[in-house]
Amino acid sequence: MKRLQRTIFLLLAAVVALSPAAAAQTATFQIDTQHSSAQFSARHLLISTVRGNFHNVTGTVYLDEKDITKSRVEATIDTTTIDTREPKRDAHLKSADFLDVANFPTMTFQSTKVEKAGEGKLRVTGDLTIRGVTKPVVLEVEGPTPEIKDPWGNTRRGATARTKINRFDYGVSWDKTFDAGGLVVGETVEITIDLEMIKKG
Repeated sequence: MKRLQRTIFLLLAAVVALSPAAAAQTATFQIDTQHSSAQFSARHLLISTVRGNFHNVTGTVYLDEKDITKSRVEATIDTTTIDTREPKRDAHLKSADFLDVANFPTMTFQSTKVEKAGEGKLRVTGDLTIRGVTKPVVLEVEGPTPEIKDPWGNTRRGATARTKINRFDYGVSWDKTFDAGGLVVGETVEITIDLEMIKKG
């Protein structure tokens, strides 16, 4: 009798261990394009700061709260949506002098490492690809926020990620060889990505 009870217990334990609830620790979140954006800023003539936005951010966040190192991020930014509130400047930034959106209509980020960086903060290391050039970057992330239910029953979370890059590293070097007056646009570009995410499944 005891052997039978033990056998039944082991079978039940195996079923629980293999159940979707026990096996799937990672939650999948889709980036909500309508409520997410990427902003950037760079110095102009080394005397002022110009800011702009990209309006189409898509991707997926796989979040494992029990083991954050198993989390990962995939994101794509539509470079054709660049907006600095000045049409002539936007056209120049879309040209081959800068983002060359005709040949490279997107920039992408693929995480390679996710780790805790303090209370409510993460550090996400990954590969950023701009103009076909891929370089490692580190995103300092605030969040993700606790889950909430929106009025339509969706589960949502938010996060903000920040990083700095050197545009020359990605071949964005239109004014690098100017002889007089120095750089028109500063080397360093600061990037901030505000994400709102919807839980899937």
